[in-house]
Amino acid sequence: MSRKKLTRRNAIRSAGVLGALGLAGCSQLSGGGGGDGDQLQAAFVYQTNLGDVGWTRAHENGRLAVDDSFDWITTEYSDGVPGNEVRSVFEQYANSGYDIVYGCTTEYQDPMLQVAEEYPDVTFEHCNGFETAENMGRYMGKFYQGWYLCGVAAGHLTESDTLGMVVPIPIPQIIRQINAFTVGARAVNEDATTKVRFLNGWADPSGARQAVNALADEGADAIGSNMVTPAALQAATEREAYNFGVNTSMAEQAGEYYATAQINNWEPFYKQSAKDVRNGEWTADSLWGGLETGIVDIDDFGPKVPDDVVSDVETKRSEIENGERSVWTGTKFEGWSDAELFSDVGSYVEGVEGSVPSS
Repeated sequence: MSRKKLTRRNAIRSAGVLGALGLAGCSQLSGGGGGDGDQLQAAFVYQTNLGDVGWTRAHENGRLAVDDSFDWITTEYSDGVPGNEVRSVFEQYANSGYDIVYGCTTEYQDPMLQVAEEYPDVTFEHCNGFETAENMGRYMGKFYQGWYLCGVAAGHLTESDTLGMVVPIPIPQIIRQINAFTVGARAVNEDATTKVRFLNGWADPSGARQAVNALADEGADAIGSNMVTPAALQAATEREAYNFGVNTSMAEQAGEYYATAQINNWEPFYKQSAKDVRNGEWTADSLWGGLETGIVDIDDFGPKVPDDVVSDVETKRSEIENGERSVWTGTKFEGWSDAELFSDVGSYVEGVEGSVPSS
């Protein structure tokens, strides 16, 4: 099982070579699925460079799980591919006989849709979009559920009743998570409120540190970060504020005041979709999976989190998984459909200070 990396330069350089040589010897699928026993090739394309933590690392953990679990699949990845250059990378993989191509960021939607139309015998999967095609599905996790559980812990842990969130940009995905963090906190501490700092980007270590220090100066003693860098968590620990990470575990980087993190666990989805393609059972669906699917998780708790807090979070987690608890009960978003929650959340719940800035 190969774990090669295809660079953008090699993709552009080899596209012409493959066009001249043809696809002799490359496996092809018919109708987006192969029969049982087929050897598959899967490609994963990442917008940011692969690091130790964050959004891209979470997808890479999923790829590695697929690679390690099945002897009938070969995987490859390309990282650091911006949206305006990704089409050639998708085409390269399609021309090379890859059976499945995963586009692991929102900005890849339109280029993937265009390439999917040109390569109807290749299966495409796009993360965090809203478009599908006959051979292109979409997938995402209800990560706000993980943030609700982080909020439950924060509501217990805060002594000042002031929480903080350091976030990138005001889009529905981020607003959902701010809201869920606050709703979770207020489920156990009705006096809890949340202050928010937007940084207008996903990776800004200096800005994240400044934001945390500003929040701590205003009394925040439990701070969540939706940034791909652990800098906010490190700054929070320096201020002796409990902190909550995102996408992957940040326990090693965050220090002693690390509480937990909302985890993106892509392993169940990637393994199932690969098996579905191999068995000819894949369909272009729209998955938005929650805790019950395993895609959404939270990290192990840090050493300073008391056992009774852990127990309460675990109880509420079980209630969500069993359908006994909804994050949005009692809020302005109660009764909203998944389609509305996915696309239309643009305002704060009670307990979040200020208003959502214009994007």
